[in-house]
Amino acid sequence: MPNLLVFNHVSLDGYFTDARGDMSFAHNVQPDPEWDAFVEGNASGNGTLIFGRVTYELMAAFWPTPMAAASMPAIAERMNKLAKVVFSRTLQKAAWHNTTLIKGDPGEAIRQMKAQPGEDLVILGSGSLVAQLAPLELIDEYQIVVNPVVLGRGRTLFEGVREKIPLQLTKTREFKNGNVFLTYEAKH
Repeated sequence: MPNLLVFNHVSLDGYFTDARGDMSFAHNVQPDPEWDAFVEGNASGNGTLIFGRVTYELMAAFWPTPMAAASMPAIAERMNKLAKVVFSRTLQKAAWHNTTLIKGDPGEAIRQMKAQPGEDLVILGSGSLVAQLAPLELIDEYQIVVNPVVLGRGRTLFEGVREKIPLQLTKTREFKNGNVFLTYEAKH
C-alpha cells in the first residue's frame, strides 16, 4: 500500500510561498553539483504526483516545455511521464499528459488511493492540499527543504491547521548551497 509523502521548499522563516504566491525563491540558490545530483535522483522515483490546482497549473505550464527539457532533461522527462492527480473544484480539464482531475473530497480520494496497491503518492507544493490532509493523518512523511532565505511574509505550508501534528525527525542532509533537507515521519 502506498504512503503519502510531501516534498516542499520553505524559507528559513517558514513560508513556502512569498506574499505574492511566488515559489521561485526555492530555485535561487548558488550552483551546487551535489544539490543538482540530489534533485535529479529524487526525481527518478516512481509513484503518483499529487497537486492542488495552483501548483498543477504552474507545473503544467513549465515541465512540458522545450525550456524544461533543455535545462533539466532528466527531471522534465520524469515529471511528464509520471502519473499525476490534480484536486480542483474549478478546473474543467487537466490537459497535462497522464493527469487525472478529481473534483471531489481530497481526503476521501487519498484514503481510496492509499488502500490500493501501488507506488507512493507525492504531494509537490500544494500548501492548501497539505493543510487539508495533514489533520486527517493521511500524510505519512514530510520531506522539507529549508532554503537560506528570509521572506518576511508569505503562506505557511500548514496554514489553517488548528491541532498539533506530532512528527519524528528521521533524516537530515546539508548542502553547500545552504539548503538543508529534513525528513519527518508522522506519528499517527
